[in-house]
Amino acid sequence: MSGRSGRPASRGKARIPAVGFVSLGCPKALVDSERILTRLRAEGYDIRGSYEDADLVVVNTCGFIDSAVQESLDAIGEALAENGKVVVTGCLGVRNDAGGSNLVQSVHPKVLAVTGPHDTDGVLNAVHDHLPRPHDAFSDLVPPAGLKLTPRHYAYLKISEGCNHRCTFCIIPSMRGDLESRPIGEVMREAEALVRQGVRELLVISQDTSAYGVDVRYRTDFVGGRPVRTRMTELVRELGALGVWVRLHYVYPYPHVDEILSLMATGKVLPYLDVPFQHAHPQVLKRMKRPAAGEKNLERIRAWRKECPELTIRSTFIAGFPGETEEEFETLLEFLREAQLDRVGCFAYSPVDGAAANELPDPVPDEVREERRGRVMQLQEEISKARLQRKVATVQRVLVDEASSKGAVARSTADAPEIDGVVHVAPDSRIRVGEFYDVQIERSDVHDLFGSLAET
Repeated sequence: MSGRSGRPASRGKARIPAVGFVSLGCPKALVDSERILTRLRAEGYDIRGSYEDADLVVVNTCGFIDSAVQESLDAIGEALAENGKVVVTGCLGVRNDAGGSNLVQSVHPKVLAVTGPHDTDGVLNAVHDHLPRPHDAFSDLVPPAGLKLTPRHYAYLKISEGCNHRCTFCIIPSMRGDLESRPIGEVMREAEALVRQGVRELLVISQDTSAYGVDVRYRTDFVGGRPVRTRMTELVRELGALGVWVRLHYVYPYPHVDEILSLMATGKVLPYLDVPFQHAHPQVLKRMKRPAAGEKNLERIRAWRKECPELTIRSTFIAGFPGETEEEFETLLEFLREAQLDRVGCFAYSPVDGAAANELPDPVPDEVREERRGRVMQLQEEISKARLQRKVATVQRVLVDEASSKGAVARSTADAPEIDGVVHVAPDSRIRVGEFYDVQIERSDVHDLFGSLAET
């Protein structure tokens, strides 16, 4: 939501209370927002996409890195200036300032309430306190799978909350808690409802998708009356039977991930893995306290591609982590040359308040961190350009996100929304948003593909 100036309209006798909403941060925060919106709509509140005519505004924040913290604080300030009645939720809600006071309330003392991440009840209670719920709300105001902030044809499916790892650069466990897996039956009922609503692509998200079910010891639940274990492989197999695209994010390279490659090779789920490697040198990974740091990731990648040659691998890395030497950084570059990953994001290490990495010796100077990040991205551009060039003259199945008289913007099986590249499709009156098409690829650049509808 982008705020627009304007005051709440005078309340007529039958006016429905209206809540504006700002959602920031990662897809996991987006799912939290969808749950809050679903509950608000079920209770009969009107939902507004701007500050205009809203009686109250909810801001769902991100508090992971400094730039996200500042963006969230700015959004809260804008909401206060334009509307005046603001409830804050999300990861920033549990962060404190240097003096130990709540950061949001220190910077913006006029907010009505502050809650933490995945605290739907806390948000609803705060809204009730300051904007009494409407009477006689009807359950048919809400779609079966809830309100969504994504386009109609794709949706994020959160399978768990929290994380059991204690990576030294991360404070998410302190904000979202330990791993808490949703029962597989509950996840599948949500997925099935989304598909019935017209969703064509499900994007599976969590803090650690590979660990799904570990906390409940892979407890058996029921899917369509059948007993099924709450475990990653079983979940992916069940999702793959729904007949839509299934894309897996935040997959740590544990050995059991190998089990899902056959599902990708046979077209049950998309041949796409988002694996947050973060680095390649053993000592850096040890300082990061990364899970699966001892796994032979290059060998695993080769094995995955042998079983599923169409596999797309995306990952993220950190350059300039405390203590990182030039030799250790060169190991990362060599890993990238060997791994030939399809999609890569790299961040210059940024200290986060409360992270254990802040206490590590030998911090890398700012300019060196940025220079190393630039070298990673320069190398990855060369890799990406070469890998995309191999797709020229092939036919790619795509899902259309946007369409106009100027052409369409679509995504192939290799492209997750907003973080990867796209496929630009030449104008064609037959193209509709949310539909699948076969596209003949005619050219490529560093990040994207270009083509036209394939002749049938």
